[in-house]
Amino acid sequence: MQEYDLVFEGGGAKGSVFVGALEVFFKNERRKSRRLLGTSAGAITATLLAAKFTPNEMLEAVNEQLDRKPRFATFMDIPDEFTDATIKNSFLYAMFQKIHFIWPLSVLKNNIDAQVFNQLNRLKAFRGIFSFIERGGVYSGETFVQWMEEKLEQKGDGYGNMSLSEFYNETDNDLSLVITDTKDQLMRVLNHRTAPDCPVKYAVRMSMSIPFVWQEVLWKQEWGLYLGTDITGNTIVDGGVLSNFPIDLMNSNHPDIMGEDVDANDAGTLGFLIDESQEVGNTQERNDDEDNGDDLERKGHRVINRIKRLIDTMTGAHDQASMITYKEQICKLPAKGYGTTEFDMSEERLDALIEAGRKAMQKYFLEHPAN
Repeated sequence: MQEYDLVFEGGGAKGSVFVGALEVFFKNERRKSRRLLGTSAGAITATLLAAKFTPNEMLEAVNEQLDRKPRFATFMDIPDEFTDATIKNSFLYAMFQKIHFIWPLSVLKNNIDAQVFNQLNRLKAFRGIFSFIERGGVYSGETFVQWMEEKLEQKGDGYGNMSLSEFYNETDNDLSLVITDTKDQLMRVLNHRTAPDCPVKYAVRMSMSIPFVWQEVLWKQEWGLYLGTDITGNTIVDGGVLSNFPIDLMNSNHPDIMGEDVDANDAGTLGFLIDESQEVGNTQERNDDEDNGDDLERKGHRVINRIKRLIDTMTGAHDQASMITYKEQICKLPAKGYGTTEFDMSEERLDALIEAGRKAMQKYFLEHPAN
């Protein structure tokens, strides 16, 4: 039996390519995973593996439909209406207060302000912009948390609300997820050693919190300490901001983070890298659907798609030094033309991406027969 430490890169919706690659990896019954490490989309994959999802079960999750649309598309969830208190404590409301009306409207100013924001609060486009300005992302991310909890519960009663230490004790799988702490400007790695009381579902939510797309997450007191330090209130975003492909963690000596009793040399290391330079093949062009909806919604789509393109550019930069150092331990998975936030991709595009993952992993083991 050959054990592997598996590392999954971040890449948002492009992470569906991992499913095809894992099908091939586990097809050989002599191969077994030991430690699991992931960032963003890679964190989702690593967590599902730790929960004992098979590649076929992951494929079912990826292909899941809701109202004839990909379930993953629901992760782009504009927040519900904000409370009056939240709005009145916001930057936008304070800025609006600076507007001076001529008399007699000035007498009614406070009432006018409240009515204007009450009407704006009913518009999805406004709530997305409000969320972006006040909370660091257009979408709330709550739908993803619910989905993550649901999937974990499929594998064990109570899994969906377990802490990292409880999850480790139940599954015996060594899971680590990368996040970025913007307050302390540090990369942090969440696992049963570093943050034992942090809920698994929120650890994944933090790791996949792409800046500007999903709201930032504030570390809660009940999530406990990180390596003995209280980080309550610290702002957490996607681990890919500082390390999108943390393969060096598996190969380096970080006993306090990756385990004192774990020898990296006792298992192989295999990195699943999303390669935007490689063609997927047999796929139709991406459609951003900017022409759907009314004029306000179309303009809102243009704003959101501008953010999407920025995120695609940001996440297209990899941990280059690690890629060179550990190139023999990396399987490059094609994803050219696919978007980081393309969760609503067509069935044909999704199938092509997964098949590309299968072929890439087959090629890797042909070129590295010793593995």
